[in-house]
Amino acid sequence: TVEEGPPMINSENTRLRGTVLFNVRGRDMGSVVNEAKAKIDEQFKKLPKGYYIQWSGQYENQVRAEKRLMIIIPITLLVIGIILYITFHTFREVIIVFVGIPVALVGGVYSLYFFNVNFSVAVAVGFIALFGVAVLNGIVLIGTFNQLQKDGVDEILQRIKEGTKIRLRPVLMTATVASLGFFPMAFSHGAGAEVQKPLATVVIGGLATAT
Repeated sequence: TVEEGPPMINSENTRLRGTVLFNVRGRDMGSVVNEAKAKIDEQFKKLPKGYYIQWSGQYENQVRAEKRLMIIIPITLLVIGIILYITFHTFREVIIVFVGIPVALVGGVYSLYFFNVNFSVAVAVGFIALFGVAVLNGIVLIGTFNQLQKDGVDEILQRIKEGTKIRLRPVLMTATVASLGFFPMAFSHGAGAEVQKPLATVVIGGLATAT
């Protein structure tokens, strides 16, 4: 006899596999999957023997990337701190430079909220890039203050006023060039925009407050 059947039988690791595909719009993937997991666990409390549910695709990639970032971000900040200490030879100046990071973080978070961008791996990478520029501007200023002290400007307030006047244009140039470079990405709508826009939004917003 001839009967109708499935056009293709998928298998993985010698087991039959059925897939349910869906896209996420307007929300972050993590919260959507967690909500879906809770509902499925509630409705399918006990699966038949030999059955199991596995979450894959972009969500699986995001989980892996987040685990890596949990290691990479602290290592990045540690390496920056070591390089700063080698440069300035004092923890006080290292801490002063690092103060720019939470200020930049505030701008990045506000930009995500203002443009309704959900947290993703691209956002985390954007924060790493943002921290680098914020630290660079701090190094430029502290280096100038130290040079003025060597030149005999001992009064702190005078040193700050003179140093910021000298380094105003270099700092603005660093922030402006970085921001303008990310502007095309921030307003892109083509292929890859879902990665480019969050990254650019974080950097531009963070540089505004950091500068």
